[in-house]
Amino acid sequence: MKVFSQKMQISIEVDELKAKHLTVGLVPTMGALHQGHLALVKKALKENDKVVVSIFVNPTQFDNKDDLIKYPRTLDDDVELLKTVSKDNVLVYAPTVDDIYNGNTVSQKFDFDGLEFEMEGKFRNGHFDGVGTIVKRFFEIVKPHRAYFGEKDFQQLTIIKKLVEKHSIPVKVIGCPIHREANGLAMSSRNTRLKPEYKKAAPFIYKTLTTAKEKFGTKSANKVSEWVEKEFAKHNLLKLEYFIIADTKTLKPVTRKSNKKTYRAFIAVYADDIRLIDNIALN
Repeated sequence: MKVFSQKMQISIEVDELKAKHLTVGLVPTMGALHQGHLALVKKALKENDKVVVSIFVNPTQFDNKDDLIKYPRTLDDDVELLKTVSKDNVLVYAPTVDDIYNGNTVSQKFDFDGLEFEMEGKFRNGHFDGVGTIVKRFFEIVKPHRAYFGEKDFQQLTIIKKLVEKHSIPVKVIGCPIHREANGLAMSSRNTRLKPEYKKAAPFIYKTLTTAKEKFGTKSANKVSEWVEKEFAKHNLLKLEYFIIADTKTLKPVTRKSNKKTYRAFIAVYADDIRLIDNIALN
């Protein structure tokens, strides 16, 4: 398996592939890979001749320095895991911070038509500027035909589609279903940091989401939100940061339901000091 650490190397490699009329997919990750990431890679391999998996813990999208420091970095294990999918058709791009930012580790400022100010944007200052900066950079370096992102970060997925639209970037952005553990917990690299009692408690998040979906069929968004808040208020270990039912296009909280719109429920929860997010389609 080829592993590249410099943008010049991966750019040349991709140019050579394209000269042979091969299609290239991109799966951007922050490493600490799990089965959810592998599902993205497998889908990308079905739809492209070659797949570049980027592994980079991007400092500009962390508003919490402690979270950045603690974020798991397991490049050797990640490469071995990717080999189980394909040794020949997967390429790894694992750059240094300097390779990406050229000594100037700051975010570009973006306007995502207000999408960036909803949900995560209210709680993580500058987060989506960091996301936009790194994803745009990867699109410029790798120049993929298609790029794959999980729906667990649905707001991020929506913002990346907006990035591509507003900057006329020639890449097709493809969202992939949330990959869950057997107990329903959305797979995340952060799950590895959960203490045993929190790991045991965390499936309550998805259980609550599925019940909220049932209630949304007959109750207003406000009533469902109130119920979720009460459920978490009773929980000893999990602390609710937010629960929001939003329009999937604008990401704005729903005030009155409409049969012509689609909605999702979004949630962020603290399990000790680990922040977990999840979402579910409601209609």
